[in-house]
Amino acid sequence: MDTEAIATVVIVDDHPVVRDGLSAMLSAESDIAVVGEAATGAAALALIHRERPSVVLMDLLLPDMGGTEVIKRVCGASSDTSFIVLTTVAGDEDIYRAIEAGARGYLFKDMARKELVQAIRTVHKGQRYIPAQVGSRIAENLPRPDLTSREIEVLQLVAGGMRNKEIAHKLDISETTANSHVKHILEKLHASDRTEAVTAALRRGIIRL
Repeated sequence: MDTEAIATVVIVDDHPVVRDGLSAMLSAESDIAVVGEAATGAAALALIHRERPSVVLMDLLLPDMGGTEVIKRVCGASSDTSFIVLTTVAGDEDIYRAIEAGARGYLFKDMARKELVQAIRTVHKGQRYIPAQVGSRIAENLPRPDLTSREIEVLQLVAGGMRNKEIAHKLDISETTANSHVKHILEKLHASDRTEAVTAALRRGIIRL
């Protein structure tokens, strides 16, 4: 078989059983070769640099850095490596960030083996693989809430149970400014109160607990 037709794959996931399962699953495919595995973002960066795989299966939740950060660093260096996110994370903001960073595919871990193999082959050919369920998740939450980095920071503190006065002290801003940030957050998320805003932000992947 033409070596260019073979998709060389690196698997990045911090759970050994997931890596072993994926590797065993893909070993049955004659046109796919797993060339390495990594459990952390740092190990993934080193492995990708060394092996130059055509495709990386990337989990987003890693112990040292987010998978999106790994994607951003590799794709920012004009690499020929293509990324498929393979995760349990279903928030639309997580999907946006990963695709904006350079991911060419996005799959949930409950996908069928057939779909994973199809995604690898598609991305290996330079195309995108965004399943309907992922596309609809993005579409149903458009337009995206245009939260500033400061507003996301405030929202994270609100999720941690802080009141506006405590947020003001924590961020070294006035209580009036903190009140204003919270007001804008509620408006942008179309939320009637702080609890509804936090719930929506967590569901969409804007913040995490």
